[in-house]
Amino acid sequence: MKSIAAYRSGLEIDPSVTGIEAEEGLLQELNGNKPIRITNKSFIDYIFTHSLEVAVSFELPLQIHTGFGDKDLDLRKSNPLHLRNVLEDKRFAKSKIVLLHASYPFSKEASYLASVYSQVYLDFGLAIPKLSVQGMISSLKELLELAPTKKVMFSTDGYAFPETFYLGAKRSRDVVYNVLSDTCGDGDLTIEEALEAIEDIFRENALRLYKLNSVNGLINRGNIFTPNIVPKYFNISQNGGEVVFVRIIWVDTSGQHRCRVVPAGRFYEEVKTKGVGLTQASMALLSYMDGLAEGSTLTGVGEIRLIPDMTTIARLPWSTKEEMVLADMHAKPGEAWEYCPRSALLRVTKILQKEFNLVMNAGFENEFYILKKMTRNGAEEWGPFDSSLYCSTSAFDTASSMLQEAYSFLESLDITVEQLHAEAGKGQFEFAFKYLPCNLAADNIIYAREVIRAVARKHGLIATFIPKYYLNDIGSGSHVHISLSDNGRNVFIGSENDPETHYGMSKIGQNFLAGVYHHLPAILAFTAPLPNSYDRIKPHTWSGAYHCWGRENREAPLRTACPPGIPLELVSNFEIKAFDGCANPHLGLASILAAGIDGLRRGLTLPEPTDIEPSDNLKRLPKDLGEAVSSLDGDEIFKEFIGEKLVTEIIAMRKAEINYYSKNPWAYKDLIHRY
Repeated sequence: MKSIAAYRSGLEIDPSVTGIEAEEGLLQELNGNKPIRITNKSFIDYIFTHSLEVAVSFELPLQIHTGFGDKDLDLRKSNPLHLRNVLEDKRFAKSKIVLLHASYPFSKEASYLASVYSQVYLDFGLAIPKLSVQGMISSLKELLELAPTKKVMFSTDGYAFPETFYLGAKRSRDVVYNVLSDTCGDGDLTIEEALEAIEDIFRENALRLYKLNSVNGLINRGNIFTPNIVPKYFNISQNGGEVVFVRIIWVDTSGQHRCRVVPAGRFYEEVKTKGVGLTQASMALLSYMDGLAEGSTLTGVGEIRLIPDMTTIARLPWSTKEEMVLADMHAKPGEAWEYCPRSALLRVTKILQKEFNLVMNAGFENEFYILKKMTRNGAEEWGPFDSSLYCSTSAFDTASSMLQEAYSFLESLDITVEQLHAEAGKGQFEFAFKYLPCNLAADNIIYAREVIRAVARKHGLIATFIPKYYLNDIGSGSHVHISLSDNGRNVFIGSENDPETHYGMSKIGQNFLAGVYHHLPAILAFTAPLPNSYDRIKPHTWSGAYHCWGRENREAPLRTACPPGIPLELVSNFEIKAFDGCANPHLGLASILAAGIDGLRRGLTLPEPTDIEPSDNLKRLPKDLGEAVSSLDGDEIFKEFIGEKLVTEIIAMRKAEINYYSKNPWAYKDLIHRY
């Protein structure tokens, strides 16, 4: 979608223009001079505003002509700064707007807008080759003064003669080379960062923004846009009410959900772009107290910035005057902090994409207990919500209204629940969520747990995700299914005609799973982070206690799976059992992905599958957190992929958890209020 409003009535769009005003404007045009040339501002503003609403509902960008162009335009009205009324309108907080033609001669203004508004992207097509060589260079330099390179792109554009498209494609390379060479010489970018910027500007930014899923110009036609009338995380209240608070959420290294709350006015005026300060020690707090572990690499000295990721902004379904947003951690503006879990996962996903052109998808199955307050021997305690068993219909009847409410809230956040059922524990349930790219799956599971706990609290109950609340009952996991895709095509699955297919998996799938298998003992320090986690991982409890893998073997910690629609001899994904609700989902997935990449790089191979129930003649996985930490301490690949400082901090924290819970064996009961 594209707008040339700048060439008619200008970019000072009034987003509050009414349909009546637009109709009157159109009538004026129709009753005016012939031939008709639409210039009425009310009519154009109305069409612009509603076009942008449509673009938002389809999650599509809107291209806007800015700066120079038609000879009869009023150049003063094509300054992109006039778009601030639109950009500040909450209806368009999720929009994506592309300012075309480098906004010349307003390139600095465009750069400013891209730096402060998450919605704004820049395209410098037509400025190259229209301007002089020095004009092209200076215009691009002005765009990059403030705008992130992830928001700048080039599209070939021309004028008058078809040869100008060729000149644009040719000269753009020279101009970008000259500009980025200077940035390297000035010390603004390293050579590696400049090379990444080039790839982003000429390819990756456009592929992401326009959802092209293209390789060598071939577009994946399976990626069809469908309307989403209430776009994901759309932050307009369903009852028209005003937002009072915004919760800025992060999940710390011990897996606890934490938030800073900011009044909405201040959030939208300042915090959404500048963030809020946070002590570095916040990423080193333990599960049992807000204190630091002995040997921690973090202290109360030093501050980071919590920068809201506005793509995750959401109205709280259970508190409609509040919003929530996930945050990235920055050491300084634009620089990810090395202890940030979301950034860690993003780094590893980029390695997978860059080296193998693959995306890791993840689908969580989250188990939890619902607890009710009861009195026993004159003392209050939290006990089971019911006494039913696996897939019990009576259990679902008892909890149906609460589960319906949770499902409705999740649906309003565009979090897809594929199945839910009563689990084997008393008062235990499971939600299975849709497969998504791993970064989004991790974000969604955070919001899903927020929803489930909030609904339980609303009913005077507690929903807890701790691995083992009742030591004599079944534990709760957050099993995750993993697959790999190349431009939307599952490449984990094997082929009957491929000689390299074994165990139903492609060569890629085998190597990736072999990497996870090889590093699984160390992965547990991320995915099973508390001593209580190992009370769950026991033999004969379907939690995966032995170091093996199997085909549809629910006692194996790594289980390859064949969902309906896939030939029985093939598999489309594998499940990791030893992942629980106390794990930071971004760090857990980052550890799995790091191990898988190591398997791909080294061409690791799998042992034979275990297709019977594992027994003691197989090697056990770590029986406690101490063994998992020892495995992590001796496994260098996690320091390479996730970061040495972050891994060192995790090891120190896990050792502190071991020490505390060994001296206070019943303290895990308090974790129901934290997880």
